[in-house]
Amino acid sequence: MYQSFYTGALGAGTCMAKMGVIANNLANINNEGFKPKTAAFTDLLNYNLNDSENAVTELMAGNGVRMQRTYSRFGVEALTPTNSAIDFAIMDENAFFMLRDPVTQEITYTRGGHFYRSQMEDGYYLMTDGGKLVLDQNGEPLKADVPDIEHMLEMLEEDYEPEEEEEEEYDEDEEDDSPRLSIYTFSNPSRLVSVGANEYAAPENMAPVLVESPNIQSGVLERSGTDLAKEMVRMIECQRAYSYALKMVTTSDEIETTINTLRG
Repeated sequence: MYQSFYTGALGAGTCMAKMGVIANNLANINNEGFKPKTAAFTDLLNYNLNDSENAVTELMAGNGVRMQRTYSRFGVEALTPTNSAIDFAIMDENAFFMLRDPVTQEITYTRGGHFYRSQMEDGYYLMTDGGKLVLDQNGEPLKADVPDIEHMLEMLEEDYEPEEEEEEEYDEDEEDDSPRLSIYTFSNPSRLVSVGANEYAAPENMAPVLVESPNIQSGVLERSGTDLAKEMVRMIECQRAYSYALKMVTTSDEIETTINTLRG
């Protein structure tokens, strides 16, 4: 009987955690480049039964469920045109801009491409609203002086071809390594950890991979991936599950009260 109290209370707490994930998705419905999170649950009883008899697991006993983790899918959403030439949208799945915090030197990744030109001691650099530097294909801050911006936009065009100089020997192995707006991908992007502000951090054992031929569009921003209809349906499901879990606690309490009355 006491186990039913525990199972019902645990289910109610798990529903509250899922409601927090849904609320966060709805709060970012207008945040460009935001990827909604989905809550994944695990059954505590089956978790132990599916392992060997003498295995030492995280949960040695118990009933009910718990929220194991949250994950995001980094697909391509609809685009919104802007009036800024330095707004960018990534048209490749599981790809990110690389950012660096100028104070802590921490590296993070984002799909939000709303950038601006920030003046520093040695010129202008491309930065985010949060004050983080956008990095190029060499992991260095990307300069955003006017000539550099014009050249960078030309390199993003599909029909772009580097200019050839006459009467000069050209080494076929030599490639144009001038700084350019670059994106990175990962072998397992679901392991990225959300650090807030629509940014993600990579585990130490997961290295970013440079996308050689990135598909980036200028003058547009990727919309939020939050689907209002889906989130409302999930919220209704979560509310009903929460009420059923509390009903289990209430019913168990009534049965326990009846038993105690009969004993008395």
